[in-house]
Amino acid sequence: MFGAVVVGIGIAGRVRIRDMLTPLPGTPAEKLTVKGFISRRSLGTQEGVVRSQQRDCEQRDIHVVFICTENAFHEDSIRTFLQAGKHVCVEYPMTMNYKAAVELWDLAQEKGVILHEEHIELLTEEYKALKREVERKSLQDGTLHFTGGPLKPGFGFPSFTGIARLTWLVELFGELSATAATMEEDTSNNYSKMTAKLLTSDNSPLTWIEERGPGLPRAKNINFHFDSCIMTQMPPAARGTVGIFMQDMINFSAKLAGQVSPEEVQREKIRILLCLKLAENIQELCQT
Repeated sequence: MFGAVVVGIGIAGRVRIRDMLTPLPGTPAEKLTVKGFISRRSLGTQEGVVRSQQRDCEQRDIHVVFICTENAFHEDSIRTFLQAGKHVCVEYPMTMNYKAAVELWDLAQEKGVILHEEHIELLTEEYKALKREVERKSLQDGTLHFTGGPLKPGFGFPSFTGIARLTWLVELFGELSATAATMEEDTSNNYSKMTAKLLTSDNSPLTWIEERGPGLPRAKNINFHFDSCIMTQMPPAARGTVGIFMQDMINFSAKLAGQVSPEEVQREKIRILLCLKLAENIQELCQT
């Protein structure tokens, strides 16, 4: 069994506790047992799980840490727990810059532990349906336009907070490069719009837009031109039978149990670092 603690008790942290208390039978997730949680707030017991102190978790019989805090706190928390020899599962993005992410991967390797960045957006039925539609089609050009409400402080630049959409594009169309990017902001109205111009490896143009402001619906709008058709709507997707956080927990647990091949782990690491580097490049282009 792997004793685990959850750092941060927001929506995601509570879901992690729930899923560890009721894992999907017959999966590696059954090997996780929640021992406590860490929160900056003075909270009482959650689902029968007691609040812990970080220093205790670094020394106690804890093997695994789930980091579910604001993005700005991820890097320091990961580093602390990796140094203590703990396996870490962290929400995306793991860091706000590429160099720090490389250092953390190296530290995990040095300590002989698993570092797993959660990407639940790749586990949604919505994404899986889109992936099936895109397969074997040749992209000519395309746009992915995300809208949503304002983010609270501590979540970072839009190319990092929106890295789920960037990961979609990389998984759908392969390695990308950033050629231009702009950022529009109206801080008085809590509005922002980032527009990034990307190229695929065979020079097909893609535009990625992250737009946030009060009253904007949470939605993904696509316009993909292929050699054989045009897609302007997300394909219909049935409701999944297994929750996306549970799917991610099973994937992470499989790594802990040695059930994921080194080649697959390496491919995932390459994709994560590619997206973080791309997010950093987009931020730099917006700020020049």
